[in-house]
Amino acid sequence: MAQFVPLSDARQMPFWRRPITLLFLMAFAMPVAFFTWYALLNNFTKEVAGFDGADIGLLHTIREIPGFLAVGVIAVILFVREQVLGLVSLVLLGAATAITAQFPQLTGILILTFLSSVGFHYYETVNQSLQLQWLPKDRAPQILGWLLATGSAATFIVYFVIMILWEPLGLSYNIVFMFGGGITAAIALFALIAYPQFEAPHPQIKKMVLRKRYWLYYALQFMSGARRQIFMVFAGFMMVEKFGFEVHEVVGLYLINLVINMCVAPFLGHIVARFGERNALVFEYAGLVCVFLAYGGVYFFDWGFAVAAALYVIDHMFFGLALAMKTYFQKIGDPGDIAPTAAVAFTINHIAAVFLPVMLGLMWLVSPAAVFFLAAAMAGVSLILATLIPRHPEAGNETIFSRPVPTAAE
Repeated sequence: MAQFVPLSDARQMPFWRRPITLLFLMAFAMPVAFFTWYALLNNFTKEVAGFDGADIGLLHTIREIPGFLAVGVIAVILFVREQVLGLVSLVLLGAATAITAQFPQLTGILILTFLSSVGFHYYETVNQSLQLQWLPKDRAPQILGWLLATGSAATFIVYFVIMILWEPLGLSYNIVFMFGGGITAAIALFALIAYPQFEAPHPQIKKMVLRKRYWLYYALQFMSGARRQIFMVFAGFMMVEKFGFEVHEVVGLYLINLVINMCVAPFLGHIVARFGERNALVFEYAGLVCVFLAYGGVYFFDWGFAVAAALYVIDHMFFGLALAMKTYFQKIGDPGDIAPTAAVAFTINHIAAVFLPVMLGLMWLVSPAAVFFLAAAMAGVSLILATLIPRHPEAGNETIFSRPVPTAAE
C-alpha cells in the first residue's frame, strides 16, 4: 500500500528518502536513456536506416507530437498522482530506448521514437511541476542549477562510456541502446517502490488553466520551443553530414560539452538568483543570436569543424539559463496553477515543434545556412520578449506593463 507523507513531515525521513533526493535521482535517471538515444541517433539513422535531412526532420516532428499533447497530463493526473506518472513515464522512456535498434526501418524507428517521446515529455512536464511545488522559492534557482548539473553528470557518464568503449569493444547500436534504456527503467522502478507519495501543501487545479496575466510566460515558451528545434535537430546532424563525424567523434564532442556544463551549471542558478530572471534571459538570447548567426557562417564562409564544435558547446551553455523561465513562473504563478500550467506550457512550447522540423528539413536540403539564420531571428524575438520581464516579478507584476498591487500602509 502506498505511503503518503506531507512535505512538512518529509524532512524527518532519512535523507535518501526525501523529496529533494528523489528529484536528484530522477534528474540522473532521465538523461541516461535520452542521451544514449540522442548520442547514437544521427549515426544510427544515417548508417543503418539511410536517413537524409527530410527523414530526420520527419523523425523529430513525430518525436515532438507528445510534447504538443502534454496538456493531456491534466487529464491523466485526475486518476494518477503526479509522482507516479513521472516515474511510469521514465519506465516507458527507458523501455522504448532499449529496443530501438531492433527496428532499424523508418516505420519502426518512428513508432519507437513516438513511444519514448511520450515517456520523455510526460516525465518532463510532471518533473517541472514537482520541482516548483517541492522547492522553496528562495532556494529554487540554486537547487535547479544543481539538478541541471546532476543531469549533465549522468549524460557525461553515458558519453564517456560510449566514446571510450565503442571501438575497443566493438559495441553495437543494440547493446548500447539496451544498456542505456535498461538503466533508466530500473532506476524508475526502484523509485516507485522505495519512495512514499509526497503531499504538497497546495492542491493542484486539475483542469486546463490559461490566464491572461501569464501571457509573457506563454510567449517565451513558444519561442523557446521553436528555437530549440533547430539546435536539437540540425546542430548535431551538421557534424555528421558536413564533417563526417563517426559515433565516437560525435560523442567526444558531446563529452567536452558536458564537462564544461557540469562545471558551469551550478553557477547558473546563482546567476539567476543574483541578477534576476530578466537579465539572465536577455544575456542568454543575445548570446544565442550570435551563435546561430555563426552557425550559418559555417556554411556561408565554409568555416572548419573546430568552429562548429566550439559553437555547439557555447550554444548548450546558453540554453542552461533557461531555468530562469521556471523561476519566473514560480514567482508570478498561483501555487495551485503549477501542475496545469506546466502541462499547458509544454504544449505551447511544442506547437512549432510539430511542423517546424519537417519544414526546416526541406529547407535544409536547399540551404542549411538559412535554417540557422532563421534560428537567429527567433532568438532575437525571444530577446525582445525577455526585456518585458520586470526586475522583481511577482503575482500582479508579471510584466513591465503590469501595475503592481499597492501594499497596505502599516
